[in-house]
Amino acid sequence: MGLRLKFNLVLLLCYILGLAVSVYPFYQISKAEVLEQLRGQIDILRSQALAVRKYTSDEIQPLLAEFSSIQFLPQSVPSFSAQTAFRNFQAHYPDFFYKEAALNPTNPADLAEPWEKELIEKLRADPELPYDISIREQDGETFYTGAFPLTIRSESCLSCHSTPDRAVASMVALYGDKNGFGWQLNETIGAQIFSVPMKSAEERIWNNLLLFVGTTSAIFLFLMVFLNLLLNLLVISPVLKMAKAAEAVSMGDATVPEFDAKGADEIASLSRSFNRMRRSLDSALKMLGT
Repeated sequence: MGLRLKFNLVLLLCYILGLAVSVYPFYQISKAEVLEQLRGQIDILRSQALAVRKYTSDEIQPLLAEFSSIQFLPQSVPSFSAQTAFRNFQAHYPDFFYKEAALNPTNPADLAEPWEKELIEKLRADPELPYDISIREQDGETFYTGAFPLTIRSESCLSCHSTPDRAVASMVALYGDKNGFGWQLNETIGAQIFSVPMKSAEERIWNNLLLFVGTTSAIFLFLMVFLNLLLNLLVISPVLKMAKAAEAVSMGDATVPEFDAKGADEIASLSRSFNRMRRSLDSALKMLGT
């Protein structure tokens, strides 16, 4: 095995070890950045939903209040308006999800699914928990999901959700007197649930990883070629020349010129030692000849 091959094998081993050590931390950093971006998307969706809720509460409810005794209009309910507005958004981004799920909702459409109930129960179990972030699988797709508690903080909410006799008659006529009642102050009755797809995020993670591996491989290849040129110029070529000269001298060829390596490195020192040895050998042979 030649010196050049040994040198390249050592370089390759160092590269593989370095890559193995650095790939995992790079993957984790890239994943953390992507998850932070997904969290930002959740925050934007929630801010939009809260804005619609506030607009409905401040602007729409007062306008429709006089009609509520005649006919209950769901459009005056903040959660209904927010989810309806989101469905228009969802027409352009079908993989995004938003629902105000409840364990005992007035509107049956808001009834929590089993996986939504788990999130709500988790929030109910810890009233101090401001939100819950999870990654879930559904129909072979991965989703980044954020759940934010819907907690009764105002007595005014209980006017329609404590007992049927206190609720607006038109609401009871529309939805019945079985659901959406019995709520308590400071009780978490549901959750705002947002989900964004992770497919593009996962692709971004792997693209970043491939870019990292490709870039480091290109740099390593360039350095490997450059170092091989230096190795050939500074080490292998001088050593081969000295080896040829030593072989010729060992065969009795006294006409081979001395090898002159400039500089103060180890190769130059070796060449000077070789030349001194050759001169000593020539002197010894001459003395024996006489």
